[in-house]
Amino acid sequence: IFRKGPHCRHCHHKNAHHLQHADDGRQDELDQMFQVHVASPFQIPVYQYTGCPGKKAIRAAHTFPSGSVYIKKGKGRGRMARQSYLKNAAILTGTGLLLRAAGMFFRIYIAARIGAEGMGLYQLIYTVYTMAVTLATAGLSVAATRLSAELLATDDPANVRAAMRRTLALGLGLGAAAAALLFTGAGLAADWWLEDARAALSLRILAPSLPFMAVSACLRGFFMARRKVGPNSRAQIFEQVVRIGVVALLIDSAVPQGIGTACAAVVVGNTVSEAASWVYMEWCYRRELRDVPRNAKRPVQGLGRQLWDIIAPIAANQYMTSVLRTVENVMVPGCLALYTLSRETALSQYGALKGMAMPVIFFPFSFLATLSTLLLPEITEAHVQNRRAALEHLVNRVMLITLVLSFLAGGLFTQFAKEIGLVLYQSEEIGFYLSILGPLMPFMYMESMVDGILKGLGEQLSSFRYTALDSVVRIALIYLLLPRFGMQGFLFVMLVSNLLTSLLNLHRLLHVTGLRVQWLRWVIKPVFSFLCAGAACRFVLQPLTQRLGLPLLAWAVLGAVFTSVIYALFIWLTGCAGPGDFIVRRTRKKAGERDSSV
Repeated sequence: IFRKGPHCRHCHHKNAHHLQHADDGRQDELDQMFQVHVASPFQIPVYQYTGCPGKKAIRAAHTFPSGSVYIKKGKGRGRMARQSYLKNAAILTGTGLLLRAAGMFFRIYIAARIGAEGMGLYQLIYTVYTMAVTLATAGLSVAATRLSAELLATDDPANVRAAMRRTLALGLGLGAAAAALLFTGAGLAADWWLEDARAALSLRILAPSLPFMAVSACLRGFFMARRKVGPNSRAQIFEQVVRIGVVALLIDSAVPQGIGTACAAVVVGNTVSEAASWVYMEWCYRRELRDVPRNAKRPVQGLGRQLWDIIAPIAANQYMTSVLRTVENVMVPGCLALYTLSRETALSQYGALKGMAMPVIFFPFSFLATLSTLLLPEITEAHVQNRRAALEHLVNRVMLITLVLSFLAGGLFTQFAKEIGLVLYQSEEIGFYLSILGPLMPFMYMESMVDGILKGLGEQLSSFRYTALDSVVRIALIYLLLPRFGMQGFLFVMLVSNLLTSLLNLHRLLHVTGLRVQWLRWVIKPVFSFLCAGAACRFVLQPLTQRLGLPLLAWAVLGAVFTSVIYALFIWLTGCAGPGDFIVRRTRKKAGERDSSV
């Protein structure tokens, strides 16, 4: 560790750590140093660097005051970065699994009390609420991450304070506007849009949560730019605990009063938990700012324009997508009712698919969601600095991990669909939906991952075009097929939609990055590996376990574990991937290229 020397014996200037001496052969050494702001004094053995040619660094113990110190880059930095990255990955993966598991079982708990029709109404309420959330939060998190990451990477990180002030002010304004719009329009949306007056009360209760969500989105982006996932993870866990606790207190007394009141009790938990989560994140943010210098040396101009340049295309994309998705989700129960001749039956089928089957389908995505969240700042940095080799390596690794894991998840849900439906919901209908959606899981997961990568590469407009096209196709197919074929027609619509969007996004990604599809490694070997694993489970394990008379849950767990182990073995034997391919490392830089975490 190096610090400014007290004086320079060569030029006899006090406090002379003269950068002009770098011209005498020390520039390379100065280039290997980076500045760190210290919030409180600390003592550590240091090498005191005089800054003058011909003078060696002197080892001594030194107490650093609060302020800026200079730290020399070396092997330890790479090791520390890897440790920090793996720690973040572990935290996000654990948090994601915990939250998705809690959310899935929470939905099972709610479904058991309000039934499939209640879940259908709940989904319709959240259709309108999701559009309001989009109005309040679109692009804020990405903008906060990108601006903060770029400013923190400069030699004047204090500018991040001004950037965050602007982002938070914008988030608060958008959240308040969306809340006012939702509260005043709740009755109209329930009567004329959802065609169910029972939804009005729930929409009004949800409105106050929007400003908290908008500000929290900005804070999440800041923490991701700082590569600190702890505050976000703890806030999400705290939010989920508060939500479940509030709903558990209210739901039993609300159910006898009707489905509308029961749904209102559920959404009270959402509003209270969002406020609680914001309080915690705000506290963490204030503490984190202590490590950021207060006064900028050279204030950055045009922060407002940069902010809007990031948010505008993302917001336009998400606004249009949200409107189209809302129209689609509102159309589905109405078109199903034309086939079933019953609004209640249509609402129950819609609730079973969207509110019960889909959360289960996306539960394994927790692993990949962690990867996507961690890599967005890395992808943005590599793209901005034009480090093509690091970017290509990064995207290639993401695609391999995504497809290897998603083929396993899709195969397991297809093979054990009936067991999962009966264990979780005591419903063969849910099992049928899972068996149809299982083969689509690789496309669903790939679409989500590639969409995030494209946004990190600044391809928001391409993503917007593909999403808009997909929504138009879905709406047209829903109008044409659902009145004639019912839920089977809707499943076909989902098949067409996922194939269309995933392939369009992948084509754009390959074009932007210059990569080529590695059919053998990305597709053929994972499919072959699962076919072998599934066959081993069906023809080897199942006959053995049938003699034991295992309960349904025990058989499903044993079969899934056995299949996963055999799948991993074949993935390794075929050379598709090894343990090292699932570990995020730091690449060695080429000439003229900076190090990058990949």
